[in-house]
Amino acid sequence: MAKGLELKPAQLRWQCDPKLLRFKHLKEVSSCEWIIGQPRAIDAIKLGLNVKYPGYNIFITGPVGTGRTTAITKLLDDLKVKGELKDLLYVNNFKNPDMPKLIELPGGMGKKFKHALERLIRGLKTNIPDVFDSEEYQKRKQRIVEKYGNRHRALLKEFEQEVEKQGLKLTTIQMGPYVRPAIVPIIDGKPVSLEETEKLIKEGKLTEEDYKAIIDKIRALEVDMAKIYSQIKDIQETANGELEKLNEWMVKPVVANLVEDIKRKFPGEKIADYLDDVLAAIMSSLERFLKKDAKDDALREYNVNVIVDNSETKDVPIIFETNPNYKNLFGTIERQAVMPGVMSSDFLNIKSGSLLRANGGYLIVNAFDALIEPGVWPALKRTLRNGVIDIQVFDPFYLFNTSALKPEPITIDVKIIMIGSQWLYYLLLHQDEDFKKIFKVKADFDIVMNKNTTNINEYASFVKSICDSESLLPFSKEAIAEIVEYSVRIAGRKNKLSTRFNIIADTIRESDYWARQANKKEVRGPDVEKAIQCWRKRMNMYEDKIQEMIDNDILMIATKGQAVGQLNGLSVYQLGNYAFGRPVRITAKISLGKAGIINIEREANLGGRTYNKGVLILSGFLRSRYAQDQPMAIDATLGFEQSYSEVDGDSASSAEVYVILSALAAAPLKQELAVTGSVNQNGEVQAIGGVNEKIEGFYEVCKAKGLTGTQGVIIPHANVEDLMLRQEIVDAVTAKKFHIYAVKTIDQGIELLTGIKAGRKLKKGFEKNSINYRVAQRLAEYASKMKGFAKPEK
Repeated sequence: MAKGLELKPAQLRWQCDPKLLRFKHLKEVSSCEWIIGQPRAIDAIKLGLNVKYPGYNIFITGPVGTGRTTAITKLLDDLKVKGELKDLLYVNNFKNPDMPKLIELPGGMGKKFKHALERLIRGLKTNIPDVFDSEEYQKRKQRIVEKYGNRHRALLKEFEQEVEKQGLKLTTIQMGPYVRPAIVPIIDGKPVSLEETEKLIKEGKLTEEDYKAIIDKIRALEVDMAKIYSQIKDIQETANGELEKLNEWMVKPVVANLVEDIKRKFPGEKIADYLDDVLAAIMSSLERFLKKDAKDDALREYNVNVIVDNSETKDVPIIFETNPNYKNLFGTIERQAVMPGVMSSDFLNIKSGSLLRANGGYLIVNAFDALIEPGVWPALKRTLRNGVIDIQVFDPFYLFNTSALKPEPITIDVKIIMIGSQWLYYLLLHQDEDFKKIFKVKADFDIVMNKNTTNINEYASFVKSICDSESLLPFSKEAIAEIVEYSVRIAGRKNKLSTRFNIIADTIRESDYWARQANKKEVRGPDVEKAIQCWRKRMNMYEDKIQEMIDNDILMIATKGQAVGQLNGLSVYQLGNYAFGRPVRITAKISLGKAGIINIEREANLGGRTYNKGVLILSGFLRSRYAQDQPMAIDATLGFEQSYSEVDGDSASSAEVYVILSALAAAPLKQELAVTGSVNQNGEVQAIGGVNEKIEGFYEVCKAKGLTGTQGVIIPHANVEDLMLRQEIVDAVTAKKFHIYAVKTIDQGIELLTGIKAGRKLKKGFEKNSINYRVAQRLAEYASKMKGFAKPEK
């Protein structure tokens, strides 16, 4: 009955013929400088890079190691677009310092403008004192001082004479740190204060009438004195005005000439307006330029803050932001301590982020890293939506007072390239309505590519590039063939090659290590095999522990004999990037009842959704085949023995059908065979995942217990093209020590497991003495018994 179902050794593994490699020695091969196996993703990236309309940012998806970062780096390097780059500068807003002004200049001009302003201020700190120290200035200043000084003195002298005529004296009184003028009486030829005058009254030296007359004179003169000092103040203000005019007449031409020179070098309306403000500010605070002991930042409002400098950037900027937090992406406004406990900020504390450095070019960030950083995603969406970035301090917890600065917003033109996973892309697509508007291009990197001669030889180019860049030993054709075979194994299909080049690159490096350990001058096939074996050995401790429990009969697995309602299913354990298979005992027990199929795993809350669906599907198959003329009056309990964690997947559903049929037909199943495969309601066996690991897992158990020559595995026929088994198993099959069967239907499988024909469906029932006939007979007996238990109607 197994005729035609058993697979031949050639079907179990694809062998890479070294003749497929179009070279004799690896040195003849060119190093790989292109992206392998991702035409769909490359076309999408090229579209996104070249379309300049809003929203055509790129989201690159795919597993790690498929070349996402390498591909975008290579494509951007090849792009070599020369754009008009701009330097971005913030300068002081002299009219409103809390709102710094933005100046945009062609690339490389920002630093020159900054140096020009520095030279201006440095020169004025010398030129302005020189003007003030000049003989011409001093003469003109002296004339103004003397002119208004004489008026001042004449007024005071005239008033003093009037005071003295009244027998009084004009003097000054100290009041704390201040001095004020006062009028006091003269008694016995000496000025006397009012307090002393009061004492003279008490002593009888001065009458009340005389004291009152003195006070009246003083009050009348104080009114005149107020008028005099008001006139003196006007004289001083007039003098100061003339001195300011003198300063402007003498200094302004010097400053204006220097400012105009900067205007000619840096044309533009915005710069001209700013330089006019600079000139006005300088002229209004000339005295600050006279202080020789001033600190370095005493004139910091005249500095220029170049936040983006493209003086050394030749092509468009390409920025990889590895730490995309808010500050690194959008910039910030730093604080400086002006005194203990007091922080301050001005336009010189504005710092740019990656978005501004990439302005006019491309910014590459990791999507997950950006999303987990507080505040980054909303700010990034807002920036891309509006095309404007507003630099602010990000302080979500209000630990510090935020800065009052509001710098002028910056218009940006940057292409964002995000690298992330598939699930993250679809999460954003469905949960964020703005996402599809700002990331219109998806570049999806595949984990496999077609296996053909061209791609196989491109693998050789990849090996060559790793060897050249990392100074590894050259690989022989046989070693590269082993690498290609390992790639097919990773891909999971004989007609595919893996594009998980990070795994392949690690295998290449480890193969070089083992070749050097053996003092070889070339990496050969056995070195690659050893690298793969040693990697498995490093990862399979848990696998060995399970095997040890099977060897010690702690986990009960039979590989000989026969049993009714018992079979070896196959499961896969996934531990990170390592997977292995091991058998698990599946049993079924039948009794008279109405519950139908009882899923123990589900009842114990250990069944996953896919597993539970598989049990429901096999129930539908059984009812469709055996319950057309009679009810299924049974209770059939299904269970994974010694399974204490969640079971998921439907790959055991065919095995579960087999144990139920075995229990109903009382037909023992061969324990030397293990089964994997899902079943549909038509009784067809469907493909499953992890077929190589499952076969290898049962082989290891059989080898440990002793190969009998009858042991083997039944797999779905649809999985034949997925087989890429270890050479040891291929050799065992060749020697008839192990067998692998591929079935398409449940009937084929049950015949292999019982040695009894399944039985065709006839007009009435099934072929006699077949499995289906025996199952139908058993169900008929149960149905008849169930009728006997039914209560008669009243």
